[in-house]
Amino acid sequence: MIKGFKEFLMRGNVIELAVAVVMGAALTALVGSFGDAFLNPLIKLVTGGGEVGGSFTVNGVEFPYGVFLNGILVFFLTAVAVYFVVVYPMNRLMERFGPKNELTEELEAAEVVLLQEIRDLLREQRQR
Repeated sequence: MIKGFKEFLMRGNVIELAVAVVMGAALTALVGSFGDAFLNPLIKLVTGGGEVGGSFTVNGVEFPYGVFLNGILVFFLTAVAVYFVVVYPMNRLMERFGPKNELTEELEAAEVVLLQEIRDLLREQRQR
């Protein structure tokens, strides 16, 4: 049962993609609410506070640059969260449990042969 579960985790299919989309949407909503609750007020506070913070008006047209700054920060935080919550752990799992590359296996075999030759040469030198 555990072997089957491991194989399920390591292969790509539609169900995993659906889970990823749902988790991504949930994470985006979470980071977006963080931006609305904390980052937007912080931007307004830093840029003047109150009603004028985070925006300016030209010829009666308001330009809310605070919303844009909030969007940039939310995008950055979402990217960081996705990387550290999904990408990094999955890469570590693939390194640990995933199939090895043929080239990697050949290099490892060559290293073993080289190390055995070095060992044998050192033994010969000690015996002299």
